[in-house]
Amino acid sequence: PQYIDNILMDNSYISQDQCILQVFFFTSLGWSELAILTVMSYDRYAAICFPLHYEIIMNPSKCQGAVIAVWLSGCISGILYTTTTFSITFCKAKIIHQFFCDIPQLLKLSCSNDYLGVIGVAAFISVLGLICFTSIVLSYIHIFSTVLRISSAEGRSKAFSTCLPHLFVVSFYISTGTFAFLKPTSDSPTAFDLMISIFYTVFPPTLNPIIYSLRNEAMKAAFRKLLLGGQFTRKQTFLSWC
Repeated sequence: PQYIDNILMDNSYISQDQCILQVFFFTSLGWSELAILTVMSYDRYAAICFPLHYEIIMNPSKCQGAVIAVWLSGCISGILYTTTTFSITFCKAKIIHQFFCDIPQLLKLSCSNDYLGVIGVAAFISVLGLICFTSIVLSYIHIFSTVLRISSAEGRSKAFSTCLPHLFVVSFYISTGTFAFLKPTSDSPTAFDLMISIFYTVFPPTLNPIIYSLRNEAMKAAFRKLLLGGQFTRKQTFLSWC
C-alpha cells in the first residue's frame, strides 16, 4: 500500500513507523506462507497415502491447531526480525534501493557490527525453513511413490491434479525467494534486481488463487469460455463463481 501511495503522490518517502510495519508484515506473512505450504503438503500426503484414515488424521481439531501454529509462528518470526532489525544504529544515508523496506537493504545502512542479531535470527529461521522444505520433499516422495502404484489412469490423474498446483506454488515461491536472498545486495540495484523482488513478493500470492481455482470445474469452464471469446451474463458469471 505504501508503494502504491508513493507512486500516486510521486513521493518516495517512507516514515520509520511505516517501515517497521512493512518489515513485520513482510517477514511474518513470508514465514506463514511457507508454514501453510508445509501443512498443505502433509494434508495431501494424508489424503493420497492414507485415504481411508484421512478424516481421522486431519480432523477439525488438528486442522485448527495447525492454523494456530502457522499464524503464531509467523507473528513470532515477524517480531524477532523487526526488533533485531530496528535495534541497529543507522548512521549512513537513509536511502533504500528497493520499492519496500527490504531487510538486506536496511542492514547496509548500519555503520557497525550490531546487525549480528539479525543474522542470528535469519540463521534460526533458515534452519526452520530447511526443516519445512525437507518435510515437503519427504511428503512428495511418499506421494509420488503411492501414485505410481495406482493401477487406474483416472486415479493417477486425480492424484496429480491435487498435488501439481501445490507443488508448482512451492517450487516458485522457494526458488525465487532463495535466489533473491542469496544474491548479494547492490548499492545501485538494476531493473533486474527489482524484478526479482517483484517475483517473490508479488507473483506468488497473485498466482495462488488462480492456480488453486483452476482445479474447480466451474472455474475451468468459465476460463475456457473466456479464452474462446464467450460472453457472460451477470447471472451466468455469478453461477460460475459459485
